[in-house]
Amino acid sequence: MSAALKFYRGLTGLAEPLAPLLLDMRARQGKEDFGRLNERLGRPAAPRPAGPLIWLHGVSVGESLSLLPLVERMRLERRDANLLVTSGTVTSAELLARRLPPSVIHQFAPVDAPRATRGFLDHWRPDVGVLVESELWPNLILGAAGRGVRMALVSARITERTARNWSRTPRSARRLLDAFSLILAQDADSAARLESLGRVPDGRLNLKYAGDPLPFDARALTAARKAAGGRPVLLAASTHDGEEEMVLEAYQRLDTDRRGSPLLVIVPRHRERGPAVAALSRAIGFSTGRFGEGDRLSAECDVYVADSLGELGLWFRLAHTAFLGGSLRPGIGGHNPLEAVQVGAPVISGAHVSNWTAVYADLAEAGLARMLEAPADLAGAWEASLDANTPREAIRKRADAIQKARSLEVEAAVSALTGLLP
Repeated sequence: MSAALKFYRGLTGLAEPLAPLLLDMRARQGKEDFGRLNERLGRPAAPRPAGPLIWLHGVSVGESLSLLPLVERMRLERRDANLLVTSGTVTSAELLARRLPPSVIHQFAPVDAPRATRGFLDHWRPDVGVLVESELWPNLILGAAGRGVRMALVSARITERTARNWSRTPRSARRLLDAFSLILAQDADSAARLESLGRVPDGRLNLKYAGDPLPFDARALTAARKAAGGRPVLLAASTHDGEEEMVLEAYQRLDTDRRGSPLLVIVPRHRERGPAVAALSRAIGFSTGRFGEGDRLSAECDVYVADSLGELGLWFRLAHTAFLGGSLRPGIGGHNPLEAVQVGAPVISGAHVSNWTAVYADLAEAGLARMLEAPADLAGAWEASLDANTPREAIRKRADAIQKARSLEVEAAVSALTGLLP
């Protein structure tokens, strides 16, 4: 083990006694589940089933949900194996509880400290560990590999910043990457950066292309369409702090005399921000409803704040056009545009989509996504979309063609991963 990794292990070991206090503080802020803090400390309550166990991990909503196609395929390929999915956020746990099959176990991932990771691995004894994107936690990875767990890093995304940081401790980077029996890079840039760190990837897989359309309640969609009263719905999905103000300003600038009066639905990425978003809309002077206040979508509203959980599938289907947040300012990297185009909603996005560069390039080439040069261009992009009125079925077909072109990657990945099992 390199000096840097020894230092990291020692430092996290010294800090570990503070973990219960820090987790308790995070729980009071709504960032942890009070009833499941023991899982974060490596003290699982669920029993370990007999037989082979495949462990899959994605830290937050996007990463953990991207694992669902692998979960489904691996259940079919290895019916004798048990599946454990871990994640690190409250929202990801809530969504996985809705979307994972009943036979698949969900747990919160342990904090990356020696005792917590040891307790997790002692209890679950996985045969295979599958980490998605950029989850390089040294204690967990090296602890698992040291026990003979065959590790895989799939849809691996290595940013320029990540590569630069790891290049400062090349022995540590190589030690961590060598712990993986299989690495599948998300794109050409990530593959090149992995190679620069001393590990040539074993292939390609971008799980972002593999997801099925988001679920929705058909009766709720029918009711929402009726409630909108024939007004076109503009959706601002997965918005972050600072973006709603720009979205509302763009909405205020729409030429409603020529195009009628669209209804704006805002779905904040973090639903606890719903009250602040609604207050901002009302302060501007818009008639505003909010799910969290018990309001229902209404044609009488200008703006509706949908601070609910797991209903993007409904809003994408209702929307004439979907603006994707996390993209108007640097530091977030954008959110999944495929979820919108899969159900027929063309996408508008800001320029800051570093987490989704390849996907947006494919969608832009197919005429399914429009990238804004500046936030001030959003009103014009909305107006152009309302004028174009592209049929939803045409959008769905183009999106399906893009995903089918990538489907062989998923098949190859499932074969490689199941090959790691005894």
